[in-house]
Parts: sequence; structure tokens; C-alpha cells
Amino acid sequence: VSRPSPNLAFVPASLPPDPAKVEELQHFVSNSKRLFVMTGAGISTESGIPDYRSEGVGLYARTDKRPVQHAEFVRSASARQRYWARNFVGWPQFSSHQPNTAHLVLRDWEKLGKLHWLVTQNVDALHTKAGSQRMTELHGCTHRVFCLACGDQILRSELQEHFEALNPTWKAEAFGVAPDGDVFLTDEQVRNFQVPACRKCGGILKPDVTFFGDTVSQEKVHFVHQRLAESDSMLVAGSSMQVYSGYRFALAAREKQLPIAVLNIGPTRLDHFASLKLNSRCGELLPLIV
Repeated sequence: VSRPSPNLAFVPASLPPDPAKVEELQHFVSNSKRLFVMTGAGISTESGIPDYRSEGVGLYARTDKRPVQHAEFVRSASARQRYWARNFVGWPQFSSHQPNTAHLVLRDWEKLGKLHWLVTQNVDALHTKAGSQRMTELHGCTHRVFCLACGDQILRSELQEHFEALNPTWKAEAFGVAPDGDVFLTDEQVRNFQVPACRKCGGILKPDVTFFGDTVSQEKVHFVHQRLAESDSMLVAGSSMQVYSGYRFALAAREKQLPIAVLNIGPTRLDHFASLKLNSRCGELLPLIV
């Protein structure tokens, strides 16, 4: 099966996989009957999507920009205008990103009955595009939008058409791309951008994602804990696990004394208690495991 070529613009430098470590991971996966996999931004960087924290290439390393905070988005019309203007410009490129080899491998593991459940911290829909089904999007997905007042949902692609109709002459040139689909614009560029309200009730429209400062619903957390309880091992791929919403499941796996393997370029919060740690690209190493 032909695999897509990786885009390494936002991937930190790493050495080729160590054959001894590959063998250890092979042993780990072979011994797993019900593997619980958690993925982070590091699995999508090879699809050309930057992450936040990677040394040298992540958003925090390259700029002083920070993602929108939940409270600010809800409270401030100008914050929403700025967010949606940036998102409108970035959406055509962001929504066109395709799964890379790592996403496809995990989909294949699911088809083979090896992968019991996949939890992704990403909001890019790449696991869905790859065909994964036994999956939870922990932080939601940018491809869906909902109303904060009435809960009505629409597709992000549909909202793009509303933006275009409301802003027929508005144009802006982007300054760099951010991890969650928006771009950098100046205040002057944003000033005249029109943001539609919910068609049903006139409420505030928000991406179906957990913004910084917000929390994952208790129902979703409970559901993921149930899937973890059914599993016999945990693999973390492409995440430093700095965000507690994902880290809590690694702590739960440690409590259950499940073996934990970590595949990530650079240090993670799990390094001191993981059974196995590999500093490699997900798309380079995962296809080596059969």
C-alpha cells in the first residue's frame, strides 16, 4: 500500500529509529490484545499541521502568539471577530490537510482488531479522514460548529459559505499558520469582518472544540475511562502530555499497572513511569510494527 510522503516543516529533528527500540515496541504491541492509543499534535505534524510545544518548530517556539481562551471568546465580541476572521482565512488550507502514514497505520490496527480504542487530543479530523471508527475526539473537532445558546450544530464548511456571503469584498493576507486552523492577521485587517449568528436563535457560534481554559465534559471523560478499563496496555503517540485533560488517562493507566509505551520526539510527562520511550517520528516508526 502506498503511503503519503511526510511534510517535515513542523517536525522536530530526530534520529532514525533505533532497531533495538523498534524491536521493544514490536514486542509491546504483539503482547497487547486490547491496546488503548492516545495521540497528540505530534502525529499530525507530518501532515503539515504545526503543533504548539515542539522545540524550534512549534508555535510557542516560533512566535509570541497564544491560542484563544474560552472565557475571552464567550465574553468578547471583538475576540470572536478576531478568531473567526483568522479562522476564515486559514480554513481552506487547514481543512485540506490529509492523514499521514501514522494515521493510516492506526486505522489498520483497528481493522485487525489490535487497537481497542483510540483517543485523540487533536481537533483536525485526520483520524476520521483516515477511517478510524473506534475513536474519541477528546477536545472536539474544528470541522463542526455549534451554537452556545440553543446547541444547534452545523458543518464548518457550511459556515464558510455564510462567511463568504457576509463578507463578499473582505480580503486579508495571512501572516503564518497556527495549529488549530487559524492564521495571523493584524487588528486593522480584522476590523470590518462580519460574523454570522446562529440561524435558529441568533446565539453565538463556536467551534466544537475545547478551547484553552475550558474543560472536557464529564460524560466524555467517564466514557474514555471506561474504554481504558477494558484495555490491557497504553500507547501514547505524538504527545508530550502537558495538558491534564489527556495526562489524567496516563495516570489512570499507571494506577491500573498497565504497560505504557510513549512515542514522541522530545520529553514527555510520562517518561519517568513509561515502560518504553521512543524518540522517533510517528510516521517513520509505526509502519515498522506488524
